[in-house]
Amino acid sequence: MKIAIVGTGYVGLVSGACFAEMGLDVTCVDTNREKIDSLLQGVIPIYEPGLDELVARNVGAGRLHFTSDLCSCLDQVEVVFSAVGTPPDEDGSADLKYVLEVARTFGRNIRKYTLLVTKSTVPVGTARKIKAVIREELGRRGCDVEFDVASNPEFLKEGAAIKDFMSPDRVVVGVESERARTLMSKLYRPFLINNYRVLFMDISSAEMTKYAANAMLATRISFMNDIANLCDHVGADVEMVRKGIGADARIGTKFLYPGCGYGGSCFPKDVKALAHTGREYGYTMEVIEAVERVNERQKSIVYEKLCKALGGELKGRTVALWGLAFKPETDDMREAPALVVIDRLLKAGATVRVYDPVAMDECRRRIGEQVIYTRSIYEAAEGADAVALMTEWKQFRMPTWSRLHEAMRDNILVDGRNIFDKQEVIAEGFRYYAIGK
Repeated sequence: MKIAIVGTGYVGLVSGACFAEMGLDVTCVDTNREKIDSLLQGVIPIYEPGLDELVARNVGAGRLHFTSDLCSCLDQVEVVFSAVGTPPDEDGSADLKYVLEVARTFGRNIRKYTLLVTKSTVPVGTARKIKAVIREELGRRGCDVEFDVASNPEFLKEGAAIKDFMSPDRVVVGVESERARTLMSKLYRPFLINNYRVLFMDISSAEMTKYAANAMLATRISFMNDIANLCDHVGADVEMVRKGIGADARIGTKFLYPGCGYGGSCFPKDVKALAHTGREYGYTMEVIEAVERVNERQKSIVYEKLCKALGGELKGRTVALWGLAFKPETDDMREAPALVVIDRLLKAGATVRVYDPVAMDECRRRIGEQVIYTRSIYEAAEGADAVALMTEWKQFRMPTWSRLHEAMRDNILVDGRNIFDKQEVIAEGFRYYAIGK
């Protein structure tokens, strides 16, 4: 079976490599010629554990191809996936210009029945816009080529995307015809063999499912951060509270970890887009809008704790940040809390030293040389008045405390992800500040 995937970003490249690994013949398409040239040379544009090996193996096996021209493969494929970006517009809505451009190209060039599947995260009703664009283009050509549109939202976690794709807890597919359902069933047959759940539904429900899932996870995070902040005021320990409520089978423990806010390419964008969809239809998503407000406030919590620990005076102080990416096992800094903390520290006159295992180049790309880039957590801490942990990388979890003492000028440690044992850190001679403890 031959398919094409338009967009070689995070979703498109991971999906393409994984579909190829399952035996499909996959052509990944991107209008960015420079990116395609790099992929043809084996250079992967994103960091995702195991992705470079997966791509190399399937390119070598002749199952994975790259091109900048969708038309060059359109006659050979049965399914085209649209996995292009849907960045947030100024009003929080999802910008669909790339999604609709794929639809235009599709409509201008198909010559046989082909299924166009939206894998990008798009608002409810996008499929109708896509179909209208395709019909418009076919009308201009004077053609009556049959086609279908489907929705197949992705549920990949950065840092564990390959495992999530190959062993999904569910695959959501929105279709409108039996022909499209048959084709998607054929595509996902390997997953059905392994007893993974493929959930077929109407397209609007599939589009809504993606937003609802991300909004629920974001809600749990913001809820726990709100509880943690209250714990700080009343003297409770949020870790004990988390264990207490997580033991309830109706609640569970996942996504109940307090910290300095969520970031990345999904939660911030999707929460904003869902709230905007509500407003478009005259309905206010009260909970969702509160989730976003809490998260934006939470991104400054580490800065506020640093201010308190340093007596309100940051000018001339040196602060080390451990972690830049919004989460471990990725170099993604989109909406990362570290960017907010860096900005506020610099504006307050502090010197900022940073270290992240994989996101240093991405940080340079975003903010240039405004901070001091270092090669380890200890080098970052040299001469620092305070260390703030922003990303819970595994290699940060057990530092040599004596070495850290030697490097630092003062002894303040702000734990933005609650990964350290409070009593141990205090016993080692540090002044310890965490979230809700």
